[in-house]
Amino acid sequence: MPVKKINIENADHALALFGHEDANLRYVERRFKVHAFVRRDRASGGISLVLRGSTKRLSEAMDYLSGHHQPQEAGSEPARENEDSRACPQAVFTTYFNRGIVPKTGNQNKYVEAMESNDIVVAIGPAGTGKTFLAVAYALKCLNDKKVSRIVLSRPVVEAGEKLGFLPGDLYEKLYPYLKPLYDAFFAMLGPEKFKSMQVTETIEIVPLAYMRGRTLEDAFIILDEAQNTTQNQMKMFLTRMGQGSRIVVTGDITQVDLENKKLSGLEISEQILAGIDNVVFIRLDETDVVRHPLVKRVIRAYDDWEKRPAPQPHSGGLGRLESQGDATSLGDGNMARGHGRPASIP
Repeated sequence: MPVKKINIENADHALALFGHEDANLRYVERRFKVHAFVRRDRASGGISLVLRGSTKRLSEAMDYLSGHHQPQEAGSEPARENEDSRACPQAVFTTYFNRGIVPKTGNQNKYVEAMESNDIVVAIGPAGTGKTFLAVAYALKCLNDKKVSRIVLSRPVVEAGEKLGFLPGDLYEKLYPYLKPLYDAFFAMLGPEKFKSMQVTETIEIVPLAYMRGRTLEDAFIILDEAQNTTQNQMKMFLTRMGQGSRIVVTGDITQVDLENKKLSGLEISEQILAGIDNVVFIRLDETDVVRHPLVKRVIRAYDDWEKRPAPQPHSGGLGRLESQGDATSLGDGNMARGHGRPASIP
């Protein structure tokens, strides 16, 4: 089978070719139906990207890579055309890897439309429905259109079984795993270099919810993720950070509350509190909007069905009745003294 080779000039060239965690190579393989791999020349020690496939596919892939991934100076971004924007004019945002972010369901369309026409949008739905991803995409669109000057994302740091104190490192290193899903969304849309540069200039800021107190954020697109893990007071505190020219999107899944008292979720009660306020919209998504693996829909539906089952009735007789009355129970030949947790004395 025919092969083509691209010599890798330096680390920046490699990053431009491969993308974050090889995402661009996977995109090239999917789009052009070629096989991509890296090979080291034993004689020179040089590294090259090798593509294998049909002659036509190889030519298309090489044209794409040569046009979009020429070696760059350190820290610079390769020039890119918005190809997917031309192909998909309804795309919310076109990523660093030329992938158009497009709503895929009716509810997702309503979600995007709500963000376009309202200052506060609350999206409630199960995992995998695109709540955070679409919010990040629309925030970047607003930033590109100069409707806002920065993006601020926040999450409550709530332990889901593991204790923060047992994680290694300083405070930042302990918090990083909780904020990692937000970093992943930006990596996928901006590429690593642009995302890092926007963090340095604080055009994009990702902070724990506790650090939001006392701030006023103007001309900002503010996203609160995992809002089901906020209390009522925390939700009030977050919503009142909103300054002039700002927009807020709140996302969460009320079936995955990690608070000790699940009834205290600020997200669940917010719809009752904020109902009737102009420019505040609630969007509900469900398992039909899940865009992850098809099994995720079935898992969500199974858990929903399980949680709707009636609670089992307590057993009314036998050992339960005897224990509730404090009576002794005969277990084989070992009689227990009535009302005492020790064996009866043997004469």
